Amino acid sequence: MVFPYQKYETIFAFWTQRRIAVNRMLPVAFTALLLSAPAFGQPVDGKGAKQLSDDLSRYVGKQALDKGILKVSVEGDAYKIVFDLKALAATVPAEGKVKLDFAPYAVLVKPRSDGTWDVSMDFSQNGSFEFNGPEGLQSTQFSVKDGKGSGVYDPNLAAFISGASSLAGMTMASKDAKQQMEASTGAGTATIAATKAANGGVDFTMSQKISNFVEAVKLDDPESGLNFPVTIKSPELSVEASGKGVQTRPLLDLLAFAVANEDEKTLKANQAQLKSLLLAALPVWERIDGTYGFKDFAVDSPIGTFGATQLSTAFGSDGVSQSGKITYGIKASGLTVPQQLLPSWSVALLPTDIDLNFGGANIDLDSMAKKAIEAFDLNQDPPLSAEFGDQLKADFLAKAPKVVIGHSTVKNKDMEIALEGEMTSFGQKPDANLTVDVAGFDKIMAHLQEAAKTEPELGQYVPAALMVKGFAKTLPDGRLEWAVSTKADGSVTVNGVMLKPADPAVDDSVDDGDGADDSSGGGNAGGANSGGGDNGGSGDNGGAGAKLNP
Repeated sequence: MVFPYQKYETIFAFWTQRRIAVNRMLPVAFTALLLSAPAFGQPVDGKGAKQLSDDLSRYVGKQALDKGILKVSVEGDAYKIVFDLKALAATVPAEGKVKLDFAPYAVLVKPRSDGTWDVSMDFSQNGSFEFNGPEGLQSTQFSVKDGKGSGVYDPNLAAFISGASSLAGMTMASKDAKQQMEASTGAGTATIAATKAANGGVDFTMSQKISNFVEAVKLDDPESGLNFPVTIKSPELSVEASGKGVQTRPLLDLLAFAVANEDEKTLKANQAQLKSLLLAALPVWERIDGTYGFKDFAVDSPIGTFGATQLSTAFGSDGVSQSGKITYGIKASGLTVPQQLLPSWSVALLPTDIDLNFGGANIDLDSMAKKAIEAFDLNQDPPLSAEFGDQLKADFLAKAPKVVIGHSTVKNKDMEIALEGEMTSFGQKPDANLTVDVAGFDKIMAHLQEAAKTEPELGQYVPAALMVKGFAKTLPDGRLEWAVSTKADGSVTVNGVMLKPADPAVDDSVDDGDGADDSSGGGNAGGANSGGGDNGGSGDNGGAGAKLNP
């Protein structure tokens, strides 16, 4: 099932991430149905409502029931769970100045004969809230029209095994001292499904589509004089997400522990249990992936319209593992920009399509997490020493994590630039490899040479471009390729040709017998080496430049 909080955050927080989500209690309360199903065949009655209230309190706290934030009652053959966000706002200290005006959310849950629950709700809403943020008072009003959702929750998996939701439209308006925002959407639908994972935990998929997304933002900062309106719009926004091996039950156990151990003294006394629960929750998930997609994306501004016929972003992350991967991607086609901002000669060089992929690999978070869990002591301040942190960092880098550029392209009708590579060390002298392929290099050169006739300063780039071409290797399809390799010893090669040799070795064991001179000389040698090898300016680089022999 897809809850209303996902709709607010998926659509609006993507662009306005600094705004708070006032209804984050909802997913907590829903997933807290874990272990709360009445016994098989038990009728829906007052006794069952009391048991459900007690079970829910394990995850939201007894005070949520005592203060009327959460209420459970019998309604026909189902239980009605009501979340009163006004009651929640009343618990915020007066100095917080949080004001909420929401109708309570009501959820109907009905036990099924197989131990699962039918869940349904109407999340139509007209509400507002305001609070004191970093820029002073911030206020927001929103409405959700004809919002409905239903699904089947499995307490054994602590997940919705199926669910769907829809809305007819949504609006939101917010204001603070320096910015105003108005956003709206048309109709939208969402689905979710989950199954038991082969290696434990839960596998899930989620899909969402929203029509006619529009967001108008006006920046008005008197201090800087900035007054800049922007309107972002897309006739179709889609979200896809999937996960494998999500540890839903251990994560709920951690939530229950946090609720039961809010007091610092109790928490310190029970830190052994906390460590056990943290270890049980690893690897948190095996893999999570998600994408945002916009159709006919446009950004209207005073300087013109920026657009793309298709725009998408993607993110993926392994869980806590010994050799994890993180991936990011940005993909766009049909790119357009206001051409009046650009020199006429540059228009032909602008990309119309991009596909950028980057991330990390060989990331050992498993060893770090387990060592930190074993070592932390809440009775110490800090719980982990600075020395332990330094050693943890050293151990992490010793496993040679990589920064990875996946196959990426930037192109238009005349040219295409492709690149991929990786960097495997993070010191002053990285060990890295990068391969760049270019199709249409001669057309790029022709544009530069033609532009130099009217823009003489561009002529200085033509010889440099020709020199770069001299290092290229021509592939069978006519593309030019540069395989650039830098080593930790300071050497740089392009297609196997030495562009810069290794830095001179420094023998720290050499002793000329004079302690004072040795100390002084050692320091000077270190400075010279740093200047020549690390800076990449004078010193070795000048000598290497004279040895070029492509």
